[in-house]
Amino acid sequence: MILGSDSPATQGMTEPGMARQRHAGPTGHAPGGGVITVGGRVIRLTNVSKVLFDNGVTKGELVEYYLAAAEVMVPLIRDRPVVMMRYPDGIDGPRIVQKNVPDYFPDWISRAEVPKRDGGTVRHVVCNDAATLVYLANQACIEPHVFLSRAARPERAQEIVFDLDPPPGPDSARQFGAVRRGALLVRDLLETELGLTAFVKTTGGHGLHVHLPLDGRADLDAARDLARGVAAVLAARHPDDFTTSQRVAGRRGRIYLDIMRNAYAQTVIAAYAVRGRPGAPVATPVSWAEVEDSGLTPERFTLRTGTARLTEIRAGSDPWAGFGRRRYGVGAAQRKLATVVAA
Repeated sequence: MILGSDSPATQGMTEPGMARQRHAGPTGHAPGGGVITVGGRVIRLTNVSKVLFDNGVTKGELVEYYLAAAEVMVPLIRDRPVVMMRYPDGIDGPRIVQKNVPDYFPDWISRAEVPKRDGGTVRHVVCNDAATLVYLANQACIEPHVFLSRAARPERAQEIVFDLDPPPGPDSARQFGAVRRGALLVRDLLETELGLTAFVKTTGGHGLHVHLPLDGRADLDAARDLARGVAAVLAARHPDDFTTSQRVAGRRGRIYLDIMRNAYAQTVIAAYAVRGRPGAPVATPVSWAEVEDSGLTPERFTLRTGTARLTEIRAGSDPWAGFGRRRYGVGAAQRKLATVVAA
């Protein structure tokens, strides 16, 4: 599939600093592809008809989706180092986990040298514009994963993520119902008792991610301590619902409240990112009202249903509209949590 100048994915893109998207037409130099101009950057598309997913979704459709999603997605991942999950032969082929930027990537793509704790550095992509997102999609990067810190200060936490994994079992609908209820318990502790506004998204699997934005002053170890304390309170209050045990055998039908992503150089799936899984599901921000609705299922948001969701968001129904304006201090939250524990 080639992006045309009249494609919905190329219209109405108004991200600051981003020119209207235009397609320059197919060329004889890119078999199965064409050339697209995004924000003034010329990107040569290749093999756009290649099928990447079990349901026939092609690389061209992946490019179109990320072009359409860029307006809401890029502000949420701007200045964050990216780890690329690439599937050059589709989701049934080998997955390439790529941290270092290949030498052939164009110079206009932002990069960040991030120190490794055992010495040396890793040169990550930093996705600051729609053109980079589209370029990565053309590289069969289905899943961009991002740091929980900014490239300039990789040791400072910009957010905390609580990853709610469902209990093992064949009944995915029942499992997801338990995850929904668990996420609401996380929200209630954070918001009602600690005064912290939390945000939630689907993972593209059977779990949910609860995100808590931070002010970027505390290091990741302190942020993880806060997350660990919140998880401990929830597991103590609701021992039949939550566990903090990393061992699957120790979960016994309970939700695993995973806080281990809150560490140096660890990543989380980007909001609005496609997952390399059957059906091309999308990790989608949702409202708490949607989480309360038993009709919410993991299968609701996919690459092919994502356009309608993006239209709703542009019309003013963005469940994460306040994410960039909420910034909390870890120290103050720790003190409030200590009061809750003491009580």
